[in-house]
Amino acid sequence: MPDISLTVLIVLCLAAGAAGWIDAVVGGGGLLMLPALLLGLPHVPAAHVLGTNKAVAIVGTSGAAVTYARRAPVRVRTAVRIGLAALAGSMTGAFFAAGISSAVLRPVILVVLLGVAGFVMFRPAFGTGAGGEPVTRARTVTAIVLVGGGIGLYDGLFGPGTGTFLVLALTAVLHLDLVTASATAKIVNVCTNAGALAMFAYQGNVMWQLAGIMAVFNLAGGMLGARMALRKGSEFVRGVLLVVVFSLVAKLGFDQWNA
Repeated sequence: MPDISLTVLIVLCLAAGAAGWIDAVVGGGGLLMLPALLLGLPHVPAAHVLGTNKAVAIVGTSGAAVTYARRAPVRVRTAVRIGLAALAGSMTGAFFAAGISSAVLRPVILVVLLGVAGFVMFRPAFGTGAGGEPVTRARTVTAIVLVGGGIGLYDGLFGPGTGTFLVLALTAVLHLDLVTASATAKIVNVCTNAGALAMFAYQGNVMWQLAGIMAVFNLAGGMLGARMALRKGSEFVRGVLLVVVFSLVAKLGFDQWNA
């Protein structure tokens, strides 16, 4: 573990807890935890920061996934299939990432996010239904190819907001309510995080001691977020979703402005 002050360690642990909560409810926890690691560890190589981030995130995501699976009607088999497709997509995206400029992708994602925000705002019933509709073979295949493969590819190429996109896409394609979509997204995220973590670990780019400490807080935040989402329902998740989407827009807009 790098030589860091107690103050920085406390801030990183608090960021990990908050990120776990956000990620469990609607995805996007990396928007908080990754910048916190970059700011708190300015002299640590970026690969080590990314690897440590994944090691922390997979713990909270797994805790949230277990909490959801016990209390929500999650179709685990479908979620795992989508997760495996997302894993393959993210590996493909990472392979081609070096040849694609983020300056080209940023404006496209900004437009998509603004469209998503408008859709959610002006369609109050989106994702608030009871869910539980039969999943046809065609919808399952669409989810595996488009949601798993497509968003997994985006995750490998670019990354920010992958969990949020998963929730929105699963709601739209499988007609899930937002709570069930969040639960399903967590299982998919476990699959993609596991693949990325395995690669980072193989390359020696994980600070395991720091990750272990932060993971405790991330796990607590993730389980708390999942319980709150289950208790408060889809309207609560919808509100958090809008906040995260607008935060993504602000971050990407800021990055584009600096670029």
